[in-house]
Amino acid sequence: MTSVLHTSCQRRVFDTTGSALTHHPHIHMIVPGGGLSPDGTRWVACKPGFFLDVRVLSRLFRRLFLEGLMNLHRAGQLTFFGELAGLADTRAFAAWLAPFRKTDWVVYAKPPFGGPEAVLAYLSRYTHRVAISNARLVSADADTVAFRWKDYRIKRGDRQKVMRLATPEFIRRFLIHVLPDGFHRIRHYGLLANATRKANITKIRALLCVQQPEQAAAPETEPEIAPLILRASCPCSGPMRIIEIFRRGQKPMSRAPPRERAA
Repeated sequence: MTSVLHTSCQRRVFDTTGSALTHHPHIHMIVPGGGLSPDGTRWVACKPGFFLDVRVLSRLFRRLFLEGLMNLHRAGQLTFFGELAGLADTRAFAAWLAPFRKTDWVVYAKPPFGGPEAVLAYLSRYTHRVAISNARLVSADADTVAFRWKDYRIKRGDRQKVMRLATPEFIRRFLIHVLPDGFHRIRHYGLLANATRKANITKIRALLCVQQPEQAAAPETEPEIAPLILRASCPCSGPMRIIEIFRRGQKPMSRAPPRERAA
């Protein structure tokens, strides 16, 4: 399977309709509808029209999640502040978790409306997005940052609004979407694990009699690049002459010509 970590609901990163909307970490999972047999000679598909029992998955996830919290607490990796400081005691924390063991945890599964391609396209658009794009920024100074946001509570008409936040608060909201060291936004497991993915996919395609997608052939010659035109607002407006093109990670060979000294 492949897991993709999102730190917020992408549409409401800076929405203040509720405190939970400012930080909403969640994981999207892509799980194949089958897998290789233990001996690697057969593809074992799930039953037609059935993927998994959501009731069993709900209870399993609840147990593993709560056990994981208790293990973190025993290892001293949880910190509590303010009114929750009393939960630092193991017995108090266990008592606080007890009601959650009797609560139904909702797990919902359904086929994607647009098929697997639509799911992959959706996730690929958000894997490397930042919390807010420059296009949404209206103004910024040492005191206030103003930006556009969309109010999804409005069902009709213009949803675009301008929000103004104190600069420290804006920075705080932005930084909660920066992953801590050691976290990875995308992880692959099982037959999609990086170390064995290529061999596994080749074997699966052979078992399913599926041909490998054709790769677009690279052009034999470099495309001709038209001269770049500076914007009219620049006082030295005119065509730019390309001296050299270098790829990412490659050091340029050319040096800028020396400036002529004034007479």
